[in-house]
Amino acid sequence: MTALKNDTFIRALLGQPVDYTPIWIMRQAGRYLPEYRATRQRAGDFLTLCKTPELACEVTMQPLDRFALDAAILFSDILTIPDAMGLGLEFREGDGPIFTKPIQNLRDINNLAVPDPNDELDYVINAVSLIRRELAGRVPLIGFSGSPWTLATYMVEGGSSKDFAKIKSLLYTSPKDTEKLLNILSDSVATYLNAQIAAGAQAVMIFDTWGGTLSPEHYREFSLQPMQRALEKLDRQSNDIPVPVILFSKGANHSLDDLANSGADGIGLDWTINIADASKIVADRACLQGNLDPSVLYSTPDVVTAQAKKILDAYPRDSGHVFNLGHGIHPGINPDNVKALVDFVHDYSRTQKTAPR
Repeated sequence: MTALKNDTFIRALLGQPVDYTPIWIMRQAGRYLPEYRATRQRAGDFLTLCKTPELACEVTMQPLDRFALDAAILFSDILTIPDAMGLGLEFREGDGPIFTKPIQNLRDINNLAVPDPNDELDYVINAVSLIRRELAGRVPLIGFSGSPWTLATYMVEGGSSKDFAKIKSLLYTSPKDTEKLLNILSDSVATYLNAQIAAGAQAVMIFDTWGGTLSPEHYREFSLQPMQRALEKLDRQSNDIPVPVILFSKGANHSLDDLANSGADGIGLDWTINIADASKIVADRACLQGNLDPSVLYSTPDVVTAQAKKILDAYPRDSGHVFNLGHGIHPGINPDNVKALVDFVHDYSRTQKTAPR
């Protein structure tokens, strides 16, 4: 495959020297872009968009054609694994994702099997290969998966939830059953991400959207440990080139020290912690990714750049930082504010790298 022309994102994740702070944006291919909305309309529905490699490739490339981003991320959904397990994923207007066959008992858990990425999930693997060819070495491609805990919440709740009553009831009343479910999902995540790496993903990220709904003790047992189980099985090199891994647990700042010891190359931060404080905890054990509040992008370019400057100034090291939002970009954001953010992070951080700290 074509060699990378811009490896700044990879170098930052590995703690190597960089000329500027790289930036990409969670959900950078999304509804805030008019070109995405046009492709989505052409697809007919969200699942068709996800499951058609040519369309997934098209929307993955769209933000790169608008902004000078330092990485592409596969366009897909975090719920592909449970969908491949036969739980009947649907997206209903106003309700979000729904599973028509949720996990309700131990028998349902015992009936689960690790999906074959080259069979039930071949549309994702084909999309990765297609995107990698289309990128032609322009920037690295990030593959991803939902975390075992986050996938389990959707599978047991049957969709989104405000109180996570069903999954937490299972956790407290049947911890062994919960552990069994999470072990299956850990193996599934590792198998899925390894297939993405084999198809051309140059970094991978595990999204733990709902890890922060757990107490610190339960987070370590039911969220972090299953992610580590998956991480330990990942192919961390492809053709002798390192493939960095990022873990992102929203709302889990209480466990940054444990995350730093997880073996991940990068740790995603939400916007509820000062990056200087996070850096003191993590030190040089991992790169930090983040952590602008996505809502800042509702403001003006001047406000956006001022807030970005605070984060860049607060980060105390010359490398080991990937700029990002603290969660996914919102649908109502003006793309001009995204351009202002990307350009500012590049320009200002270049001056930081050449000035004495």
